[in-house]
Amino acid sequence: MLDHAKAGLDALAGSLGDNFVAALDIFGNVAGRVVVSGMGKSGHVGRKIAATLASTGMPAFFVHAAEASHGDLGMIAAGDAVLAISNSGETPELADLISYTRRYGIPLVAITSRARSTLAEAADVQLLLPDVGEAGVLGLPPTTSTTLMIALGDAIAVALLERKGFTADNFKVFHPGGQLGRKLYKVADLMHRGDELPLVQPTTNMSDVVLMMTKKIFGVAGVVDSAGHLVGIVTDGDLRRHIGDALFKMTAGDIMTKTPRTTTANILAVEAVRRMNEWKVTSAFVVEDGKPIGILRLHDILRSGAV
Repeated sequence: MLDHAKAGLDALAGSLGDNFVAALDIFGNVAGRVVVSGMGKSGHVGRKIAATLASTGMPAFFVHAAEASHGDLGMIAAGDAVLAISNSGETPELADLISYTRRYGIPLVAITSRARSTLAEAADVQLLLPDVGEAGVLGLPPTTSTTLMIALGDAIAVALLERKGFTADNFKVFHPGGQLGRKLYKVADLMHRGDELPLVQPTTNMSDVVLMMTKKIFGVAGVVDSAGHLVGIVTDGDLRRHIGDALFKMTAGDIMTKTPRTTTANILAVEAVRRMNEWKVTSAFVVEDGKPIGILRLHDILRSGAV
């Protein structure tokens, strides 16, 4: 079965040409939505293709071929394009849908295995599946054909995604929930801001610095100059290195680490984790133009599920 599917996918990859580009032109320039339709196993595949298109920035939905004949044709409007799927190209339930697209000048792209079929000959663009047959002893149940349909639908979605310049930020908009959305969290989504930032001046007495570190939850204090630039950081390690009777006679500027590790707000949280592990720190200030705009804790990233 898997070898048969692989042979079919290899044949499909070698057959894509001008018609595939023509289909991308139709879908990429459509003013409305891509309406996917099919019956039986092709219908199940169509639902998946429509969902994949929608999740990658191409407005799309599925219309059941039989229901289209009983009122759902009204869901298809001028400015839309139709992707009809039928292995044989002779699915009778598609007849009314085909007629509707021809009557109202709605672009029709067909996925089928038969170039001489009713669907293929009516379509503006034919995307033909290679003639490799179905898997198994009987060679009858839809197996290889549906695998090729799904692969072709994915190829359309990915090609359109690349044409549109679809980014990880765009993807996150359509996937705010679940693991995919969490993987695309940026530092800006998880950092603490405003009054939560533990900031002191270089002249701040160490007793006040310790109070600040105790009051906040990060175990560090950022040291900023009069212009608001981050010039250092006081950590638990700095306190331990200067512990003694003289500690509270010192200022933040006396004991601070002058080259603190920092990050920016626009990188992915998973990248921030990699950097923080490399630096062996659990908190890092987020800076913009040298000024702290947030602070990020490793614990917050882990709790978010971003890694």
